[in-house]
Amino acid sequence: MFRKTLAYILSFTILFVFASTAAAAGSPEFRTQETEYRTCLKLTKREPEIAYETALAWRDSGGGFPARHCAALALVEMKKYLHAALKLEELAKDMQSSGSALLIPVLSQTANVWLLADNYERANAVATAALEIEPENIDLLVDRSRIFAKTGDYKKAFADLDLALKLDPARADALTFRAAAWRQLGNNTRALEDVELALSLQPDQLDALIERGILYKSAGKNDLARTDWMKVLELAPNSPAGDAARVNLENLDVNKDK
Repeated sequence: MFRKTLAYILSFTILFVFASTAAAAGSPEFRTQETEYRTCLKLTKREPEIAYETALAWRDSGGGFPARHCAALALVEMKKYLHAALKLEELAKDMQSSGSALLIPVLSQTANVWLLADNYERANAVATAALEIEPENIDLLVDRSRIFAKTGDYKKAFADLDLALKLDPARADALTFRAAAWRQLGNNTRALEDVELALSLQPDQLDALIERGILYKSAGKNDLARTDWMKVLELAPNSPAGDAARVNLENLDVNKDK
């Protein structure tokens, strides 16, 4: 269950922190740039191809980091993950040279897009570089744990999640991912403890419900597993978690008929 949806990955935006002073942020130029950026982001959701061309034209006319960021997000929406990751990596490099305060969020997003591109080595390199700058950044630790999990290195995934939870014991996503790591490492008892805590914090946490269902099924508690997976379908039938719930339920029914 080491997964983030595309919507989550794209939820980060630059948020218009392009000016170094409050006075500059209130300037007409800044307000125009903010409006342009908002418009571009909305367009990526509806017509990403047009958003990409619009962002490039804006970049060429002086749109700077916001224009380049919007262009990269449009590529992600088009599922051109390799191209998008390269563009985000270039953006992060230039942001680092300029001393931008937004470097870490962009690096985090870059790592996630490399993950979408199935380039785990590059994703790990970017996440690790970001953690060298901010070693206790919880989001980055969770991100890198997912990369380690993709390569089957659940011990390293667990280590990152364990540190993340020492820094913030109430992170439901980290608890859910650590539960999955516990399960992969053969400790279903500790896995269930983590996932139950995650659900006590966020009762409708989709991945936690999927994970608990898996643990219930492993313990032979098929009715409880079915209840969790059905709840996921009720909450988000057209989500990746919904797809996972549907597959698990189908497998449950197949095994039941044998």
